[in-house]
Formats: sequence, structure tokens, C-alpha cells
Amino acid sequence: MLGWIRKGMVWGVMAPFLIMTLAVPAAHATAVVTTAQAMAQSGIEQTRSERARIQGFLAREDVVKQLVRLGVSPADAQSRVAALTDAEIARIDQHIEQLPAGGNSLIGALVFIFVLLLITDILGLTKVFPFTRSVR
Repeated sequence: MLGWIRKGMVWGVMAPFLIMTLAVPAAHATAVVTTAQAMAQSGIEQTRSERARIQGFLAREDVVKQLVRLGVSPADAQSRVAALTDAEIARIDQHIEQLPAGGNSLIGALVFIFVLLLITDILGLTKVFPFTRSVR
């Protein structure tokens, strides 16, 4: 009698594991994606992000002002971006990535010189600003 109980317990424990081992491969088989599908999906996602980046670039206040100054409606520019092909979007996005980040280098140079003189004033090497005290 104990033999039957033990066999029943063993099957009671093993049955869920057997069911899981049969069910899991079937679930994985339906989710198989080919390399071509994955590459196409990756390309679609990249194009979407590039298009969103360009539309975000066109939505910036300084870009809108420049477009208006040149006589281009911002809404017209957005609709033209929406009509571009994927290759054109990739080329424009690559060009935007290569643009200088500073925009106006004169302001950056002035800030750099101010900070440099401020540090040298604090270190006691120069006396340019009256509001600083030397550490010496």
C-alpha cells in the first residue's frame, strides 16, 4: 500500500514539471524571430527615433525663430519632415549630429575666461575682481 502512495506522490510532484517542460518549448517556438525580421524592426525603431529627434530639433525655440526669419512656417517644416524618406531622415540626422554643440562659441569663450580669472583671483595669482578674497 505504501508503494502506491509513494508512486502517487512522485507522480504528483513530477506531473507539474513534465507539463512545464512540454509547455515552455511550445511557447518559445511561437516567439521565434528571424534575423531579417529583427533587423527590419531595428531599422524601423531607429528611423522612428531619428524622425522624432529631427522633429524635436525643429520644435526648439531658436530653430523656430530662425525658420520664421527665413520665411518658413514651422508647421510647414514639420509636414516636410513627415514626408521625408527613411534615407533622407538618416542623412539629416547624421548632419545634425555633426553640428557643433556650442552654437555660439563667443559666449563659451567669455564664460571660460571669466571662470579662469575668477579662479586665479581666488588663488591670489591675479587681482581682477574686487569681490574675491585671496586664499593667501
